[in-house]
Amino acid sequence: MNPATKVEAKTLYQAVKKTVSKQTGVQVVVAPPFPFLGECGGVRPAHLALGAQTLSSADGGAFTGEVSARQLESYDVTYVIIGHSERRAMGETDADVLAKVQTALKRKLTAVVCIGELTRDNDGQFYSVVGQQIRTLTSALSGAEMKKVVLAYEPIWAIGTGKTATVDDVKEMQLFIHSVLTKAYDRAVASKVTILYGGSVKPNNAMELYQGGGMQGFLVGGASLDPVDFGMIIKSVTN
Repeated sequence: MNPATKVEAKTLYQAVKKTVSKQTGVQVVVAPPFPFLGECGGVRPAHLALGAQTLSSADGGAFTGEVSARQLESYDVTYVIIGHSERRAMGETDADVLAKVQTALKRKLTAVVCIGELTRDNDGQFYSVVGQQIRTLTSALSGAEMKKVVLAYEPIWAIGTGKTATVDDVKEMQLFIHSVLTKAYDRAVASKVTILYGGSVKPNNAMELYQGGGMQGFLVGGASLDPVDFGMIIKSVTN
């Protein structure tokens, strides 16, 4: 629920749009709260897209408070975040996430699916949590469908805590995710699935995480509310 007001949302979006217009070789997606989607319209650089923070698995009907993919399309939304840890904490299950992904794909939206463990243990059991989240998707999606999905690894213990996974942690998870996808499909499909990292990404650690972590970008949280910080993170992944 940030930023808090329409004026703040519009000001932030305009600042981000200005920053993105000066960059090349990077895809940027902004996902404001639903009430502010209209403030992020108009002409924008081709590499700046609009996303939503979630969606309903239903296409329409008597679902008070829900927002459908068809409604999002009215605002030129092309990406949607699904299964964010905060949504999962409110009760969203792996099955719920799958249903939303299928709805997004049906409506030709790019699903950014969040996966990640709540805590880490010394025995590596946290990998089974992440593996199960991925396998729920791979059990129902074809390889062609999976290639249209973006996976965003967000270790929940690193979100909003100031803690950040090490470069080695991120790289190991990238290799694990790729391995799970390869076993479910093949290397060709696995190599086409975009994987992002999210979890206390800041200007002072973005470049190191990007260059050494093996991920293809970031799912940025709090730092995206500061256009200067966000711009520096964007620059860190610019080719």
